[in-house]
Amino acid sequence: MLRSRRLAVVLNLEERKEQEALERMGEARNRYEAQQEQIDNLNRYQQEYRDQIRQNQQGVVPVTRLQAWQAFIAQLDQVLRQQQKQLDILAERLDESRRQWQEAWERRRGMEKYIETCRRQEHREQDLKEQKLADEAAGRAFARRRR
Repeated sequence: MLRSRRLAVVLNLEERKEQEALERMGEARNRYEAQQEQIDNLNRYQQEYRDQIRQNQQGVVPVTRLQAWQAFIAQLDQVLRQQQKQLDILAERLDESRRQWQEAWERRRGMEKYIETCRRQEHREQDLKEQKLADEAAGRAFARRRR
């Protein structure tokens, strides 16, 4: 069996690995984007809440109410910090999955190039073999005619 055909099995495996890496990268991207959206929503909510507090502060506001507002804003800040840490972790995972996909892509691409090189070599060898057979046949025909 030709080397290029035997290597097709390896290429198929590399293609599967690349596809799996691409899927993992897509999943990591989706998690990252969902986390970013959640942070954006929390930031909007916090800004809306602050705007609402400013509007309510136009008149006289009891101190306990102001303290409750400030405590709630502080809780939102804490949640946002935690969410940002989670987003940073997801960004690292996305980068890692992107790197793994890139490596899988390069391995698959390298295998394709190697198989193509093998095919060209096999064609050259086949051409040489055919040329040798043709030369031998021509030589035998020439020898028969001389006799």
